[in-house]
Amino acid sequence: MVFSNIVFLGLFLPITFFAYYLAPRQLRNAILALASIIFYAWGEPRFVILMLVSVAFNFYSARLIDSSKSRNTVIAAAVAVNLLILAFFKYGNFIADNLDLLLEPAGISPIALRPVPLPIGISFYTFHAISYLIDIYRRNAKPNKSIIEYSLYIMLFPQLIAGPIIRYKDIHTQLSRRAASTEDITAGCVRFTIGLAKKVLIANQLGMAADAGFDAPANHLGALVAWSCLVCYTLQIYFDFSGYSDMAIGLGRMFGFQFPENFNYPYSARSMQDFWRRWHMSLSTWFRDYAYIPLGGNRKGEGRTLLNLWIVFLLTGFWHGASWNFVVWGAIHGFFLMLERFGRRMNVRIPRAVGTLYAILVVMLAWVFFRCDSFGQAQQYLLALAGHWPREQWAVTFRSIYSTQTLVLVVGAMILALGAYPKIEKALQPAWRRLADLALDGWARAALIAPALVLSCMSIAMGQYNPFIYFRF
Repeated sequence: MVFSNIVFLGLFLPITFFAYYLAPRQLRNAILALASIIFYAWGEPRFVILMLVSVAFNFYSARLIDSSKSRNTVIAAAVAVNLLILAFFKYGNFIADNLDLLLEPAGISPIALRPVPLPIGISFYTFHAISYLIDIYRRNAKPNKSIIEYSLYIMLFPQLIAGPIIRYKDIHTQLSRRAASTEDITAGCVRFTIGLAKKVLIANQLGMAADAGFDAPANHLGALVAWSCLVCYTLQIYFDFSGYSDMAIGLGRMFGFQFPENFNYPYSARSMQDFWRRWHMSLSTWFRDYAYIPLGGNRKGEGRTLLNLWIVFLLTGFWHGASWNFVVWGAIHGFFLMLERFGRRMNVRIPRAVGTLYAILVVMLAWVFFRCDSFGQAQQYLLALAGHWPREQWAVTFRSIYSTQTLVLVVGAMILALGAYPKIEKALQPAWRRLADLALDGWARAALIAPALVLSCMSIAMGQYNPFIYFRF
């Protein structure tokens, strides 16, 4: 089940919301935990037991880490078990296929491994579990004594399948004591609706144009079409994932949780370092705190710092999927972060506009490897971007993909992605204060949000194109 689903919007969310607030306070966590299990089971009934076993294993492992005299051994074993489970389900086929390529010249029979299905959200809830164990080991938090509260931390449905990745130390007090005011519920509904509109009305529409280019043979594309489809994918993945994060944050606030922000207009970044301060912030800070710093960070000399950067971004790429394309994507980001580090040491300064243009160009070219299914396809698409293929082979034309409405949407999406919304909001603050003085601000907000909600629900009910990119991860 996903948030942009008529069953979720019309059945699951209303029932869960009213059951939660009508129940006695001491039962509310249990209701949310049960609702989260149902939410996951709706889409992945085969793997509910796996998730529940993971919850039980890590709950008791944390208590053992806290009390054991062999804490180093216990934490190493517990983290290893989590990583092995993740490796089997997410990387088992990838490892077997690559071993077969290495062993084939030696005449060794290929490894007989059936295709292993990928449980939805396993990367996210595994990282939640590992961060919990490490925080307990570092004495940054005490192990939770309530299995229901801990289950809620791992399984809470707003962030279960696509994040944001939440630290236990940042949310542990909210698990036992929280309250949602009418203002929180209203703000949560508004934030959810904004995210839903970003996903359904922007990302989905741009996704159709992006797919028209990426799903076609690359030698059927001219440079103009290839670049325009890449622009659409660049916008699609941002509005898809940031929209889902907005919905998760909004849902959490409706139930009294304060989730961290996950995006901060990354396409307005002035460098790749700045980009990673703004894109999927919960993942980048997770790798910083649980991989980069333990590896030594920047404390062991320049050479080791650069090596640590490479390792972390190769891991970041590999985390996204079992494909060499994702490793290349991570390597590209690591390479340019390394160059920027050299530039800062030499005190190189570039104009802000040039920095933004450079950053978005690197990000877009890296997205080619992220979007394509194979390294060969990515190479072919890069050739299309360079205008390599002769005109007589072009089977996909600009006019066949783009209507006037699509072009208007692309321009509007670019303006929003570059950070226009906060500026508009700031400019309208005097008007909002005036409306608040007249007790009309709520009505004005409803008038702005209601059309987005209605149009989004209409699109979903009509069964229009509605993929979710991060299900792949």
